[in-house]
Amino acid sequence: MCLLGVKSNEFTFPSVLKACSMKRDLNMGRKVHGMAVVIGFESDGFVVNILVVMYAKCCLLADSRRLFGGIVEQNVVSWNAMFSCYVQSESCGEAVGSFKEMVRSGIGPNEFSISIILNACASYWLIAGCVLHNRNDLALMLLDEMKGSGTHPNMFTLSSALKACATMGFKELGRQLHSSLIKMDADSDLFAAVGVVHMYSTFLLNVCGNLFAYADRAFSEIPNRGIVSWSAMIGGYAQHGHGKEALQLFNQMLRDGVTQPYYFENYACMIDLLGRSGKLNEAVELVNSIPFEADGSVWGALLGAARIHKNIELGQKAAEMLFDLEPEKSGTHVLLANIYASAGIWENVAKVRKLMKDNKVYTFIVGDRSHSRSDEIYAKLDQLGDLLSKAGYSPIVEIYIHNVNKREKEKLLYHHSEKLAVAFALIATAPGALTRVKKNLRICVDCHTFLKYVSKIDSREIVVRDINRFHHFKDGSRSCGDYW
Repeated sequence: MCLLGVKSNEFTFPSVLKACSMKRDLNMGRKVHGMAVVIGFESDGFVVNILVVMYAKCCLLADSRRLFGGIVEQNVVSWNAMFSCYVQSESCGEAVGSFKEMVRSGIGPNEFSISIILNACASYWLIAGCVLHNRNDLALMLLDEMKGSGTHPNMFTLSSALKACATMGFKELGRQLHSSLIKMDADSDLFAAVGVVHMYSTFLLNVCGNLFAYADRAFSEIPNRGIVSWSAMIGGYAQHGHGKEALQLFNQMLRDGVTQPYYFENYACMIDLLGRSGKLNEAVELVNSIPFEADGSVWGALLGAARIHKNIELGQKAAEMLFDLEPEKSGTHVLLANIYASAGIWENVAKVRKLMKDNKVYTFIVGDRSHSRSDEIYAKLDQLGDLLSKAGYSPIVEIYIHNVNKREKEKLLYHHSEKLAVAFALIATAPGALTRVKKNLRICVDCHTFLKYVSKIDSREIVVRDINRFHHFKDGSRSCGDYW
């Protein structure tokens, strides 16, 4: 084209530079760059953006940064080009940092920005996700693979890995990660510092006779201590039975003007402290004063206190709540059995152990036929349909907006997961046995009505925990009064 005397324009250079970028042909790319400068396209947005990407692909990230910094009016396209450079050079931490800088400058991301950053964050967030879901071994294995591939973990990743080390008791690895944070000059960052405090307080390191020396030092170096950092330190003391020190720290937090929001962890921590010190009445009063529905951590703290002080009545109450909230956790049964054993009530110990053996958690989805007793389950549903119709139940087909006939809608309603779960309970458990169902979504109005009638004709108590609240069905009545 040049030999024929055809002049290049703002569309020619991006196309040629993109080809150089794909082939990683640095020599040709620099020649084209020079021609763009001579002709006067060195400040054209399209040309500069593709130059930024080309130099990054040719491992010249410094040149990419220089070109990007020279763009007078940076827009989302030029930022995306820089994000791509960082990702291609495996500088994913810098990609995320640049993304934050772009947002702070007032430029909103587009779908390409989100895609690039998600790709950059994938390995980092995967490690954090593993820790969140208690797959600490996998998190540390991914961290090792990340290092082996030449990708440098960022502050957030190391902080997540610190939590994994604390949970698994890997002291030496935890100290190595702490050293890495110090070298990155990130140990004073709030998120990283809280991770360090949590790790050392969990290990309960005794250095030079000074208990929690490392945790105390990390905590004292946090510049602006908020509720998260205070909670980590208080929780560390409480976890190892240092109730007096934890309460002193809690009072110091209040004196410093740090207010505690209504977190379950805060309540669970205080209930644990009160329970360990034998103040069970105050612990129960605190549970009753919580302005929202207490979760498993709160009742678990109360159950632990009941075990320590051999309070059978309180232990039974806490265990019953945990059976509803966390039916899949066997630890509740173990603690309750220990309470009975401490009191010498061996027949109750045998009952709890039998309950552990008999109780299993079964999972159902809409229209599920994967269970080995599926034929019996669906036969039971058909039987219930006839019985409930005679009792006055009529399927509420109006909730289905699909364009199918009424009979098909009724069939779809009968295959809802909670109906399958209850039908299985009716054929697999003793008559009148309590049935517990945990649902990940809000229970629909038809299932709600269906279960009301089942509880009446089968003389069975049914407890359903959906995403909003508990629903207790017994003798045809409902605890929620049809409001949910």
